[in-house]
Amino acid sequence: MRITTLDGKRFAQMVIQGAENLGNNVKMVDALNVFPVPDGDTGTNMNLSISSGAKEVKNNTNPHIGKVGSSLAKGLLMGARGNSGVILSQLFRGFAKSIEQKEKINSVEFAQALEAGVETAYKAVMKPVEGTILTVAKDAAKRAKAVAKKEEDIIALMEEVLKEAKASLNRTPDLLPVLKEVGVVDSGGQGLVIVYEGFLAELKGEKLPSASTSGPSMSEMVNAEHHKSVAGHIDTLDIEFGYCTEFMVKFEQEKINDNPFSEEQFRQDLSNHGDSLLVIADEDLVKVHIHAEYPGEVLSYGQKYGSLINLKIENMRQQHSDILDGEHVTHSAPTSTPVKPSKEKAEFGIVTVAMGSGIAELFKSLGAGAVIEGGQTMNPSTEDIVKAVEEVNAKQVFILPNNSNIVMAAEQAASVLGEHVAVIPSKTVPQGMSALLAFNPTVSLQDNSELMREAMGNVKTGQVTYAVRDTTIDGLTIEKDDFMGIANGKIVVTAKQQLEVAKQLLSQMIGDEDEIMTILQGEDTTDSEVEELTSYLESEYEDLEVEVHKGNQPLYSYIFSIE
Repeated sequence: MRITTLDGKRFAQMVIQGAENLGNNVKMVDALNVFPVPDGDTGTNMNLSISSGAKEVKNNTNPHIGKVGSSLAKGLLMGARGNSGVILSQLFRGFAKSIEQKEKINSVEFAQALEAGVETAYKAVMKPVEGTILTVAKDAAKRAKAVAKKEEDIIALMEEVLKEAKASLNRTPDLLPVLKEVGVVDSGGQGLVIVYEGFLAELKGEKLPSASTSGPSMSEMVNAEHHKSVAGHIDTLDIEFGYCTEFMVKFEQEKINDNPFSEEQFRQDLSNHGDSLLVIADEDLVKVHIHAEYPGEVLSYGQKYGSLINLKIENMRQQHSDILDGEHVTHSAPTSTPVKPSKEKAEFGIVTVAMGSGIAELFKSLGAGAVIEGGQTMNPSTEDIVKAVEEVNAKQVFILPNNSNIVMAAEQAASVLGEHVAVIPSKTVPQGMSALLAFNPTVSLQDNSELMREAMGNVKTGQVTYAVRDTTIDGLTIEKDDFMGIANGKIVVTAKQQLEVAKQLLSQMIGDEDEIMTILQGEDTTDSEVEELTSYLESEYEDLEVEVHKGNQPLYSYIFSIE
């Protein structure tokens, strides 16, 4: 069997099987996380990202491969989670841009599209690191270009692409010493290889086996637990706009002639009907997500511009009741808990990300208008961040990711929203709090960005968590379930006792010039242990002012902020 041209329908099936294959291997990719902390979520992030792209492709089947590529890129863009998911979205954004005008592509054009994807992804990363998904994609694309010069069969070409991607993946430990030290390959690169395996299987007319045939998927388990915890914080009757309404309008020329379409005006008009509004448009259609009380009015407005397609309306009050009753409800996105927006836009708004009810309340008390529940193990998507920015209803908005694996998704959301949104690249909760305290409502967006970034650099972050597996890293031998102390992202101490690790960590972090320390107490930490820790600090560091807040964060028993 030979395939010399690739159309939209076949490419759509490649994407779908690539996404399914990654979904079947989420746990394996997650397990490749370099550090033994309980946040190995590369597979989960990539799976949720490409699943968003595959869903968009399914909803927009088209024999024109350029149109399918655009749908994939759009779905990936808004569904991207974590650094790995954002990079994956950029790989296929460049790929889609390369083929957008083509109905079909040959082997040379397929190879060129892979290369275009690599170029786009490298540009999206501030400091590209070799030995990662970027390297695997680059090596595979380079091989594709070389093979395409002589090979017209796209199956044969994809076989070589996959072969080189696997070889490149196996070389990642030689390029990134930390991978070699721990004895794993790059998790993002492994995820890309799994996607490419799905591509090849579809081209050959094969079906790949599931990694596991029993029990719910990782994403289902994560999301089920996540939404139970979120739902408990609000009452069903407090849901102001009760219907999650999603639809697309396929433009019709006659209607457009009578009502010229303006994306900005369309968004503004719909904002009067509800909240959580998201509008994405291209030359053929507009996609809408909105929480509305009267979805019929929203749909009628959309019909002014064309025909309605892909309608979905869900009763959120009923969903909320079901979650509280313990029923399984499929709903994949983290939710934000914003203050209700006023009709008139505020001058400034702040969106931040936090895991733990206490930390969320702390951010709100410091002036955050929307707190997206997320962080380790549950990175919010680009779309989640976009929605939260829309909800704060402000002329200028700052986003504080508070996690290194959320910064890229935040920056991608800002690029979608425009120049009125600035990302302050906080990588920890203490950095986010420090930046928020430096916010000055009397100065400009640019001046505030500089002030907040500077403040972010004046704080030290310590974390105490537990190991999920045995490993040796940075000269430390760590056993499963040991407690670990992390100073500014680096594991520096490990021991069997949680309190002992906390004391050792702080002894390494606290300096003579430090004046204030804030302790964020995790959900698994006892008050008596915190009292013992504060007594120790008061006796050892007499001039240090210590504050304690119940952060209620999971995974990390302590988060320390030292200034």
